[in-house]
Amino acid sequence: MADGLVYIYAGDGRGKSPAAIGRAVQAAVAGQNVVIIQFLKGKGLKDSGFLNRMEPEIKLFRFEKSDENFERLSEDKKREEIGNIRNGMSFAKKVLTTGGCDLLILDEVLGLIEKGIITVEDLKNVLACREDTSVILTGILLNDEICSLADEISRIDTIKCP
Repeated sequence: MADGLVYIYAGDGRGKSPAAIGRAVQAAVAGQNVVIIQFLKGKGLKDSGFLNRMEPEIKLFRFEKSDENFERLSEDKKREEIGNIRNGMSFAKKVLTTGGCDLLILDEVLGLIEKGIITVEDLKNVLACREDTSVILTGILLNDEICSLADEISRIDTIKCP
């Protein structure tokens, strides 16, 4: 049985990824190793240079090649990016199987389910490999099936935005 916990930061509010990155920093300060895999952010955060300087404690990976928003890609480019995304999910499974970190963050992975790129069953199969590694999932989508995967769920909603 897996001892690693599953945390979800979901909702339509802003701040899910920063909350997960905050947990990554806390884990790194405690001497743990963290792997972050970002999805549906193109090549990722523009300010990720800071996170890259936190290696080797925090390692950041992106498998998508396009800077463009996934929804704006041509069908051919979407197919290519879906292949890249699936490679990212395979890498996540490998990280969990090998115990490659203490905390794995799958940033915007719930969006992959929402867009039909992966299924909840695909995500369950990845999470089943976690053993002692805790996992944070982020994204907007939150339903009963996804909730059943988690030990702790934080719903982030925007109350007021300029």
